Amino acid sequence: MRKIATALTRSRVWRSVFRHGFPDSNRNRSLAIFSSFFLHFHPVKVRVRAIAFTRTFYLGGLALACFFILTVTGTFLMFYYHPIVPSAYNDMKDLQFVVSYGMFLRNLHRWTSRTMIALVFVHMAWTFMRGAYRHPREFNWTIGVGLLVITVLLSYTGTLLPWDQLSYWAVAVGTNIVGAIPIIGAKVKLLLLGGHEINDNALLRFYVLHCVVLPLTLAFGVGLHLWRVRKDGGIHLPELPPRRDDVGDENYASTRADAGSPESSDAPHENA
Repeated sequence: MRKIATALTRSRVWRSVFRHGFPDSNRNRSLAIFSSFFLHFHPVKVRVRAIAFTRTFYLGGLALACFFILTVTGTFLMFYYHPIVPSAYNDMKDLQFVVSYGMFLRNLHRWTSRTMIALVFVHMAWTFMRGAYRHPREFNWTIGVGLLVITVLLSYTGTLLPWDQLSYWAVAVGTNIVGAIPIIGAKVKLLLLGGHEINDNALLRFYVLHCVVLPLTLAFGVGLHLWRVRKDGGIHLPELPPRRDDVGDENYASTRADAGSPESSDAPHENA
């Protein structure tokens, strides 16, 4: 078996697909990471305390998992939906009462979107509390803020697609707020709605934004965000206090002695 495995891994076909051997050494493990399209986002080695649950609570990974679920469920929903005013509402009713597991599919998509917004917001808040937005991570923090905005816009653009009363008036309120922006508000509102009122043009534009433009932008932003995490030195870790082995036994003993001496106390001293 070993001879067969050796002959297989040394064959021209194998070497054209895999540029490295089995990951049985540090070199081959490093090459497996560097030559993989998906694994190169992750470092070859990480510190144990960097992957502790309490360090990040896996909030970023959970938000990315929600985005994957939204992509899959949204793709299935597109098979039963037409972005046309007479058909949009009827398609939602068909998903609810006619299509097998249509109600489950729609609710999974809707509640996952709410969960993703909450996870991204908590992820940003936790990053801010830990001070991970400081140098050299300022640019990646800006990318994260942009991803939060895109996540909210994804949820908002999907609000109009059911074409019911709640969807109509939610978009009416939001676009009127945008229209109140000085100088550019009226033009942005006209660009979003494709006219001066909410009709077929608005539904089609929100559909394209929700299903094409914003998901692609979010996917690109997530890739850039993960790449910047690598380039900025990995997950932010606070500095640990020096250990006894680091300062040496003699220095450690002298530090202990100095700390216990009266001269090192915080109380004021009288001059002789």
